[in-house]
Amino acid sequence: MAEALLEVNRLKKYFPIKAGLLNRTVGQVKAVDDVSIAIRPGETFGLVGESGSGKSTAGRTAIRLTEKTGGEVKFKGVDLHTLGAEELRKLRPKMQLIFQDPYSSLNPRVRIGDAIGEALLDHGLAPKDEVRDRVLDVLASCGLSAYHIDRFPHEFSGGQRQRIGIARALVLNPELIIADEPVSALDVSIQAQIINLFRKLQETRGLTYLFISHDLSVVEHLCSHIGVMYLGSLVETGSRDALFREPLHPYTKALLSAVPIPIPKLKRERIVLSGDIPNPANPPSGCKFHTRCPFAVARCKEEVPAFRNVGGDRFVACHLV
Repeated sequence: MAEALLEVNRLKKYFPIKAGLLNRTVGQVKAVDDVSIAIRPGETFGLVGESGSGKSTAGRTAIRLTEKTGGEVKFKGVDLHTLGAEELRKLRPKMQLIFQDPYSSLNPRVRIGDAIGEALLDHGLAPKDEVRDRVLDVLASCGLSAYHIDRFPHEFSGGQRQRIGIARALVLNPELIIADEPVSALDVSIQAQIINLFRKLQETRGLTYLFISHDLSVVEHLCSHIGVMYLGSLVETGSRDALFREPLHPYTKALLSAVPIPIPKLKRERIVLSGDIPNPANPPSGCKFHTRCPFAVARCKEEVPAFRNVGGDRFVACHLV
């Protein structure tokens, strides 16, 4: 089995809560709390959960866009959080991020060709006279035409802007792409086109994805392995087929029960969770999910479940499994 391209071990990211005249730290928001995943070359790992579960923060901390509080992140065996600024800069082209809303990350006064090509110049990956040809090549691979290179961001539709975001990541020839909710703002037909584009690019370029989404139906079509997050922690991981066939954690079961089934005759029992996600600054004792779990017992309220292997590549944090 291939060695992991990205290996995350017990990653933690806490944000301090400041208060008072002296701006003292009075608490912490545990946005990412003891998360461990491994993504092998050519694999697509899906990270799912409700809004506020910490999946986006986990992705950004994994490639050191924000500094960790604890844990370890290795890219191709190198601990990213021990690198100096210059060493990290050299690795940046190999790790790229695709945003949920590409329009907000584009300068409305800069033409698309310049926005995509500027990273090549910044990292010294192409001479100035070759940048335009490199940009045209990557635009074509993302389904855009040559005449788009001189247009401004406001002249494109939502789907086209997402293709521009993908092109801007691809132009640096990365090995790992973090896709943070890349299709959630698009309608269903455009979502399908972008998902197919992700697949095609993975096949032709050998890309590795960390795909962050709250939509399990999208994750099912694209990902080979899935991790489910709740309130900053992983509650279950496993292969896509195993997780969809037999979800083990009650939270995973609830999420899957909301996925529409395309065959009308088949019915799936809908599990409706009560309440909202607890405050991450003051999480519940014991299992974080026990306040919403319909199967919780006394042990769940008192004891934190270990994230343990239950066979094969399946890991789950639940006293009831």
